[in-house]
Amino acid sequence: MIKLIKKWFEQHFSDPQVIILAVFLILGFLLVLFWGKILTPVLAGVIIAYILEGLVRRLQQLGVPRCVAFLSSYFLFITSLVFILIGLIPLVISQLTQLVKEFPGMLQKIQQLLLSIPEHYPVLFADKEIKTMFGSFTSEIVGVGQKLVTISLSSAVDIFTVMVYLVVVPLLVFFLLKDKTEILNWLRRFLPEKNGLAYQVWEDVDIKMGNYIRGKLLEIVIVGLATFIPLKVMGLNYAATLSLFVGLSVIIPYVGAVAVTIPVTIIAWVQWGASSDFMYLMIAYLVVQFMDGNILVPLLFSEVVNMHPAAIIIAVLFFGGLWGVWGVFFAIPLATLVQAVINAWPTIKEPVAALIESD
Repeated sequence: MIKLIKKWFEQHFSDPQVIILAVFLILGFLLVLFWGKILTPVLAGVIIAYILEGLVRRLQQLGVPRCVAFLSSYFLFITSLVFILIGLIPLVISQLTQLVKEFPGMLQKIQQLLLSIPEHYPVLFADKEIKTMFGSFTSEIVGVGQKLVTISLSSAVDIFTVMVYLVVVPLLVFFLLKDKTEILNWLRRFLPEKNGLAYQVWEDVDIKMGNYIRGKLLEIVIVGLATFIPLKVMGLNYAATLSLFVGLSVIIPYVGAVAVTIPVTIIAWVQWGASSDFMYLMIAYLVVQFMDGNILVPLLFSEVVNMHPAAIIIAVLFFGGLWGVWGVFFAIPLATLVQAVINAWPTIKEPVAALIESD
């Protein structure tokens, strides 16, 4: 058995390139795992600069000087940030506040709907079962409300931290884009001269990861706007907030679309009931979801990610459990990294059975 382990280790780790790659992966994992919260603004700055670098490259390919391309990309970033801070966030906060005020009335309408079910379907549902189910539902909702209050109170303490991030992150993005060449040359001083396997993995991941992140951000914007237009035109309450949630739901494949449909349906039903307006809005909403899943996603990600849906869901659960929202957003890029490492890793030249027999 010892000989088998030794032979397996020699086959997989005799190449110095493999050792270098393994060290990079372990150090990166430990860095994010133990110091991720401390380095959050730095990581955010690096990620945003990485995303904008793709736009800089595209502009350079069109013949735009790097200085002009960098300043144009950075201006786009600052403009988007100002729009989010001044236009979107206050509107969403206002609508969420209104939703909290109107929530008891919405809960009462849901209660009336549930209590009326035994009258229409006495064979399937008993009145006692419905009351028990609604009591459990009410207690869960109260618990969620208490958690939201706790979060809102604790978030007030973090306002100063957020303000610091709003200053630090844009500055980091500026200097990372501006001095990209100098920073990379400085980092190369600490790397071995021969690190081909690590570069091979990075080249494979760089194209897929960059295209995926930029494509996912574009999908969030398109889906959010495409949802906001019919919701706003038809006069649905909290249209901006719901559209934001629908846009963000594309971060979590498969599960996000199902989860965000529930609040959209409930709010539309509470506002209009089982009317034609409710049906028209749900049709428009489902059309947006259909267009996203069958046209937009294949168009943006057809050459980016080639993974089984089960692997994607496992990656979302795993990395989301490790790093929260960041882990969910970067679950597929991180899974792509794992896939690239597996593809580049030296394969076993002898069958395992042969190794056992030789032992």
